[in-house]
Amino acid sequence: MESKHHYTGLTDDQVKESRLKHGENILTPPEKEPLWKLFLEKFEDPIIRILLIAAFISLGIAIVNHVTGKGLHYEETIGVFCAIFLATGVAFWFEVDANKKFDVLNQVNDDDLIMVIRNNNVCQVPKREIVVGDIVLLEIGNEVPADGELLDAVTMQMDESCLTGEPSIDKTTDPNEFEEGVTYPSNWVLRGTKVINGHGTMRVSKVGDATEFGQVAEKAAEMVEGETPLNRQLDSLAKFIGVVGMVLAALTFSVLFIKDIFLGTNDYSLGQLGLVGAVIIGGIVALIKVWMPILYDAYDLMGKDKEMPASVENGGWLKWIGIGAITFAVLAGVGFLFGVNPLLPESWVSLETAGHILQYFMVAVTLVVVAVPEGLPMSVTLSLALSMRRMLKANNLVRKMHACETMGATTVICTDKTGTLTQNQMQVAQTNFYGLNEQSIDDSDACKMVVENIATNSTAFLDFSDPAKAKALGNPTEGALLLWLNSKNINYLTERENTPIVEQLPFSTERKYMATIVRSNALGGGKKIVYIKGAPEIVLAKCSHIQTSTKNVPREDMQKQIEEQLLQYQNQAMRTLGFAYQIVDDNTSIDSLSNDLIFQGITAISDPVRPDVPDAVNDCLNAGIGVKIVTGDTYATAREIGRQIGIWKDSEDSDLNIITGPDFEALSDEEALKRVTHLKIMCRARPTDKQRLVSLLKQSGEIVAVTGDGTNDAPALNHADVGLSMGSGTSVAKEASDITLLDDSFSSIATAVMWGRSLYKNIQRFILFQLTINVAALLLVFLGSIFGHELPLTVTQMLWVNLIMDTFAAGALASLPPNPNVMKEKPRKNTDFIISPPMRKHILFTGILFVIVLMGMLFYFNNPVNLDSFFGYVDGDKFKYFLSYFFTVFVILQFWNMFNAKAFGTGKSAFAGMGQSLGFISVACIILVGQILIVTFGGDVFRTVPLQIKDWLIILGVTSVVLWVGEFFRLFSKK
Repeated sequence: MESKHHYTGLTDDQVKESRLKHGENILTPPEKEPLWKLFLEKFEDPIIRILLIAAFISLGIAIVNHVTGKGLHYEETIGVFCAIFLATGVAFWFEVDANKKFDVLNQVNDDDLIMVIRNNNVCQVPKREIVVGDIVLLEIGNEVPADGELLDAVTMQMDESCLTGEPSIDKTTDPNEFEEGVTYPSNWVLRGTKVINGHGTMRVSKVGDATEFGQVAEKAAEMVEGETPLNRQLDSLAKFIGVVGMVLAALTFSVLFIKDIFLGTNDYSLGQLGLVGAVIIGGIVALIKVWMPILYDAYDLMGKDKEMPASVENGGWLKWIGIGAITFAVLAGVGFLFGVNPLLPESWVSLETAGHILQYFMVAVTLVVVAVPEGLPMSVTLSLALSMRRMLKANNLVRKMHACETMGATTVICTDKTGTLTQNQMQVAQTNFYGLNEQSIDDSDACKMVVENIATNSTAFLDFSDPAKAKALGNPTEGALLLWLNSKNINYLTERENTPIVEQLPFSTERKYMATIVRSNALGGGKKIVYIKGAPEIVLAKCSHIQTSTKNVPREDMQKQIEEQLLQYQNQAMRTLGFAYQIVDDNTSIDSLSNDLIFQGITAISDPVRPDVPDAVNDCLNAGIGVKIVTGDTYATAREIGRQIGIWKDSEDSDLNIITGPDFEALSDEEALKRVTHLKIMCRARPTDKQRLVSLLKQSGEIVAVTGDGTNDAPALNHADVGLSMGSGTSVAKEASDITLLDDSFSSIATAVMWGRSLYKNIQRFILFQLTINVAALLLVFLGSIFGHELPLTVTQMLWVNLIMDTFAAGALASLPPNPNVMKEKPRKNTDFIISPPMRKHILFTGILFVIVLMGMLFYFNNPVNLDSFFGYVDGDKFKYFLSYFFTVFVILQFWNMFNAKAFGTGKSAFAGMGQSLGFISVACIILVGQILIVTFGGDVFRTVPLQIKDWLIILGVTSVVLWVGEFFRLFSKK
């Protein structure tokens, strides 16, 4: 039997000694990154990095042009740097803002007062001051301040949901009553758990970080290396752009140089060519740290895994510049043997010729700058930032920007049960009171006695602080019964207070029932009635008759029916309770109950599945996302919840699809890796089991999202690709997560997946739009250089096209609303390139088509006769007018292509859903009006002259063919 003892507790000196030896009872807070480091992290984005390289190259070109007297042309450089700092600044601002909201949500108080025995005296001390060896008194409602062993326990039940997901666990100090198969020993209580019934005394064994809670929190704060799926794909895109840029740059320089040698006005001697060749080869060697990584990026893109030579990877810049100089010296020395003296001026080309060669190099480098999509970081950032704000309205507080998109790539969701799938509040699912007609409440004596039994034979209460939803306090099972009464419009407290309680026998794990003797109002006259409730088989064994609506019948007549009902409920993982009563005389004691009680009936109690969960889970399954339950609950309960939400099919699933935590731990990594893909349910799971499951799923190539509200979920939340905590969850769980679901709803997860997938589609649409512009611009620069035409787009004009217009387009395409149809698709593969084959065809076809049109215009209007005949009505410089016309055609072609980008992949018209795309309409108007203003008032800055209204109408009408052809193809593809 459990009994109480006298304890003197620690002395003040012992407290100090213990604190010095074992530390304070506080959790080391996760180290927060300083703001400057958080900002610098934004520059780790692969596209930002390649953009930085382009910016510095652009700066170098501008400086060379300035030194050589070709004027100040820093506009492109300034524009690119603006794009970089705008994208990184927006990302930084939104994450800092989200973290501020999160800090308010996640406040922890270590100053709660705890009742302890010290110096042979009961006193209260703050939770942070608890030390190892302290004797702590625990009452109903107390949160356990540290880990320790129970010294006394009287009908004690704990809510361990924060660590195991279990809302009600019996605790005892009697070894004979210890439960097997539980996550933590029956005589052990843990920090963060709560007393929901009974009371007890514990001796603290671990405090602070040493507690189970602290160990889990430490795991939750570990730095987990890994890129997001979007970053991996953007990294591949950055490599691809780098390779294309380098190849085109090398090709352009080679063609221009060879063309100059054979067709140019400069005459090169063999000796001069040899020395120029030596300079070029020396330069190539000196710049090996620039082009060698790009070469290995090309291998990576082709799927060939090659390691870069250590001499290049680890060698410094100065080392390779020195090797380049030595290479030149050696080659020049070889030339000296053939009569070419590098010390003589006539052995070298003239300064004018050297200037031409340098110009060819500048043109080649310009191609690299043009290849980089300046607007892409802004598009990604705007898309993520807008999604963060909109998802907050949908009850998703996003802390880490990329988590928005990663949800769209998710292939597996590992979810806990209690509080996420279920309501975390026990409720009566079914009643079988055999004396009630159709289980309805009326004025019959049988009904009054059922109400009196539930209301008086209980230690639970209801909290009505929230008028919309009553909350049970105390034992969750008893609370469920009171909630059932409340749903029948019966005030349990009125019944309890108006019914005198004579004697009460609390529930214990030994008896498995609770009994109360009252002066009953149910039958009138103040008769003494003993009410009991507890395990149905125990209560039924104490009964001789069953109460029915007509009469009391012998137990044997209905025992088989009752046992079948109990088995049915137990198979559905419900908790069952039996109820009985007996009218007794005034001399009857509660300790002398006979086996002649009258059985009233049974109730089935469960933590019901949230109403929205089955549909949300079904949406995820239809979207190709696997859903796995990971819970500390029993095998039967976990499987039943799996059946109710639709992931467990009795006809299809077997023991291969379900496992317990201890059995999973016993598997080797190789065996577990094979098993995880088939698993649907893990029960009796501990924090380390869930974390291992997540790690193995990621190892097998899955993108894993984890949901959880307890401290036990925190390690898995931290190690997942996306961690989703509940708004009502523990601070440790929320700190480890990327997204907090403020409404604790699984349907918000499905919403987040829809947002993530739509976001990825929007980013793809912008890449489609931007790269079409870049392909056109690249080919114009390349072909213009090869065929001797000066590119009729100035730096400032390209700045408008590549920065301002792209930034606006980023806003337009990023603001497109989410499309529910994305939930009908399967998740993209982790290895997929962000430019899909249909995108590649569209980019190349449209870009090349634009180049053909624009190059055709250049060749046609290069002839003065054609220029005069077409622009005969123009006064002044007709070629300058043509250049404005050409610039406008280039921009308006991209303008119409933006509509095609909006509709890409939808199979719908570009005008579909325009009413929900006000941001897109606004940006389209801004781009059009902006182009009109720049052409009209740009003057010498933009090298433009005002166009006549007739020409504006011609340009808008003719270039709109781009949109109508797109509409035709989309209409045709539907059929």
